[in-house]
Amino acid sequence: MRTYEKTHPWLKFSADFRLAPPPFWMALGECQSKCGHIAGVPLQPETAKELYRIYLAKGVLATTAIEGNTLSEEEILRHLEGKLELPPSRDYLRQEIDNIIEGCNEILQALRSQRTPAISPQRIKDLNRTVLRKLTLGDDVVPGEIRTQSVGVARYRGAPAEDCDFLLTKLCAWLNGNDFRPAPGQEIAYATLKAILAHLYLAWIHPFGDGNGRTARLLEFQILIASGVPAPAAHLLSNHYNQTRTEYYRQLDSASRSGGDVLPFAAYAVEGFLDGFRSQLQRIRTQQWDVAWENYVHDSFKDKNTPSDKRRRDLVLDLSKQPEPLPLGKLTAISPRVAAMYARKTGKTLSRDLAVLIRMNLLQKNKEGKYKARKELILAFLPPRAIAENSSAR
Repeated sequence: MRTYEKTHPWLKFSADFRLAPPPFWMALGECQSKCGHIAGVPLQPETAKELYRIYLAKGVLATTAIEGNTLSEEEILRHLEGKLELPPSRDYLRQEIDNIIEGCNEILQALRSQRTPAISPQRIKDLNRTVLRKLTLGDDVVPGEIRTQSVGVARYRGAPAEDCDFLLTKLCAWLNGNDFRPAPGQEIAYATLKAILAHLYLAWIHPFGDGNGRTARLLEFQILIASGVPAPAAHLLSNHYNQTRTEYYRQLDSASRSGGDVLPFAAYAVEGFLDGFRSQLQRIRTQQWDVAWENYVHDSFKDKNTPSDKRRRDLVLDLSKQPEPLPLGKLTAISPRVAAMYARKTGKTLSRDLAVLIRMNLLQKNKEGKYKARKELILAFLPPRAIAENSSAR
């Protein structure tokens, strides 16, 4: 009998999801469906790049913040633009970020070259080596090497050091085996469970002297990307763990104390994954809506070329960017160009322009006398309740 079988009997390398309730399977199926919605979605190139940068920053932040990195999302975005300046005392935080970015980029490049690394003990060691590159470490920590001493997080102790190599080998054999071989058309659903359990077991084994959590999250990212999950969405699990950090550690602890029942942790992870997908799709939908609305406005003015027409078009386009309806007195301050257009005009000109835009069905005035662009006009198949609410606002 190996030592871990006495100290860590929950390391069973098996998972029985037959008792998972219907909502779990529905959520998992919705995750797969939403991957299909995001993959190949038409976006302007600059918009797509910006979304990728935002979710890369969120994912990198989540991967490092949960283990103590204090850089903010704004600072990481500035770093991605090459604009972040840090004092020497905080420069190691930048290196932690760079290591995760390097790991993600290496995974993406390998996938584009059709040479995604197999899940193996050596691959996991390589990921740890990337995570710890150029960082100041304890004397007993060697990047990419199995630890020789006992380690832990809070109350949890990692598996015995003498068993870690064996456990990594067993984990990889399990992840590459029949339990995670997907049925046709269910690749992403299977990969989601595989990524979650790979993360959980690496956290339980804790094979390295440092960087175990970051290594687990990079492996999770690799599994998701390799299955077809779009790159921005592959960061969503890490983001969920970071946003619910207390619950994340509670679920890790509870899963080991329950004797290795992985279903609660998987349900917690899938729920957060789905919430992330919904939020991401809403952001993409908003971007597409803005582009479609701008095209619709320009099309509405395609045969109208007078200075008054141009002024009205620019007014409704800039008003479209306001999150809330605005009173008459604030309309000329919504943007520099609108302010310039009406600087030498009378209030009658603005009122006349508003009346024309309302007749064109591009603008509406609500019961409080505030104005907003009718962007919902181009939304197809709104439910009856939403149609009624929009009608009553005019």
